[in-house]
Amino acid sequence: MLSIQLPPDLERRLDVIAERTGRSQSEHAREAILRYLEDLEDELIAVERLDRPERRWTLDDLERELDLER
Repeated sequence: MLSIQLPPDLERRLDVIAERTGRSQSEHAREAILRYLEDLEDELIAVERLDRPERRWTLDDLERELDLER
């Protein structure tokens, strides 16, 4: 279980959205956190790939590998 303190203005905004959508503040907070984590995980993967260059594939390489040459 997670408990967070939000600044009053952010809590008011969340409350307005919850009322307008008929969903709870918790539902919106969970969705926001999930999206944030997914974006951050994608960013970390991208940084890791740049930091550890391995074989990089061009579109032509992939098409050849998958026998999709035009």
